[in-house]
Amino acid sequence: MPYQSSAPLHRRDGSLARHRQTIIAGAIWLALAGGCLGYSLFNGTSPAETLQAAIDLLRTPFGPLIYILIYTLRPLAFFSAVIVTLIGGAIWGPFWGTVFAIIGSNMSATLAYWFGRAFGSGVLPEGKAGVLEGMVGRYTRRLQANAFSAILMMRLIYLPYDLVNYLAGFLRVPYRPYLLGSVIGALPGTLTFTLAGASLALDDILAGRFSILVVNPWTLACSAGLFVSGIVIARMLRRKEQQLTTPVVSADSPRMSPPTEDSQGMVERIP
Repeated sequence: MPYQSSAPLHRRDGSLARHRQTIIAGAIWLALAGGCLGYSLFNGTSPAETLQAAIDLLRTPFGPLIYILIYTLRPLAFFSAVIVTLIGGAIWGPFWGTVFAIIGSNMSATLAYWFGRAFGSGVLPEGKAGVLEGMVGRYTRRLQANAFSAILMMRLIYLPYDLVNYLAGFLRVPYRPYLLGSVIGALPGTLTFTLAGASLALDDILAGRFSILVVNPWTLACSAGLFVSGIVIARMLRRKEQQLTTPVVSADSPRMSPPTEDSQGMVERIP
């Protein structure tokens, strides 16, 4: 019988991949900071003016490509997808902001997937490995049995986006159903935050002109409605999932003593 290590996932994989990703993240942030500082010094601009210049660059014909590249590299820099999606909506509006955010988010999901596939759970940020182990125990069978529906469910119930990407790669989930489930499952959240960004008058905010007019109430209301609906649906799906994954014990079944604290973590909740 082949030897199987009982060590946790993050210990089995070591820290090489995490250190590698930390180095990459540091290099990305240093490049961004150095570029902004160099631009400010060369042109004698303030931080606000430098930020305005970056926004103007994104509005050029090459801006969408730059935006998608930033979105793709986002997981390597440990940068929030919500902020990038909000910026896309604020620059290009609801339609094109959503289109560019969908392309960028799924390219970033692909990058994180292949990192997880190549380096295992070691790509997770420090302190997240325990979360991955819990997700492995809960979703391994579903991912192996039907990758599309499992990924779709994990997206719809708002499990941590990058953790799902790394987990799918770590478990070597087939790429096509993984990507399709990601595209469909992440669409409601992407549209929600794109609309929130589109409701803001970005130029007025950057210029310091703060008033009620910098917010489009109708667009923001649509975003809030989608957000609340998504939370409600996510809770309903979580409850349904708990009902499906909790074993039903009938009166005719042999009575079993409740699991102890030590054995509770070993109980398989997946049918």
